[in-house]
Amino acid sequence: MNQILERALSQTAPLWPELIQVYQWIHAAAKILDNEEEWSAQQVRSRYVGLMGAMSRWKHKTGELSGYIEHFRKITASYFSGLFHCYWLEGLPRTNNNLEQMFGSFRHHQRRSTGLKKAPSSTVIYGASRIVAAIATKLKTFSAVDLAAIDLNKWRQKRQEIEKLRKNRLQQRQFRQDADAYLTKLETELLQTILPP
Repeated sequence: MNQILERALSQTAPLWPELIQVYQWIHAAAKILDNEEEWSAQQVRSRYVGLMGAMSRWKHKTGELSGYIEHFRKITASYFSGLFHCYWLEGLPRTNNNLEQMFGSFRHHQRRSTGLKKAPSSTVIYGASRIVAAIATKLKTFSAVDLAAIDLNKWRQKRQEIEKLRKNRLQQRQFRQDADAYLTKLETELLQTILPP
């Protein structure tokens, strides 16, 4: 067995420096994003950008693995705009798994409170507001003073958006219940706008 391992190691020896270099870069990227040193968001971003630059400059040292490095950089670039939000916003989960757990928790509580296996149809209308409220209340306890200090214009705008969603949903339900009557009503309304009184 020792001879087989020695032969395998000696035959793959030329590949090890490239693998070690790639491993070090990936490990460094993970370490930067883990942020155990608790750097500021700007420091995390600048260190990560520096690492991506080093990968670009020295990828020729990775031989046949340079294509994988380029792929890694391309994927990182596609996610770059949202990669550092968790360092700017305190309490925001760093990984998709953690975010999905937060949404899963919301779905679980919805099922428990409504008794339905599927999400209620009101989730389409009110879901965005309810999810934000559920997550925010986990992070901080809000007092009556906090709730009274809202911007009324933003609140009214949000209510208008929700009302628009509610009306769209209502029209969809009316169409599903009786498509012929709904279409006839629409035709009548259209003709009334076109024809003179």
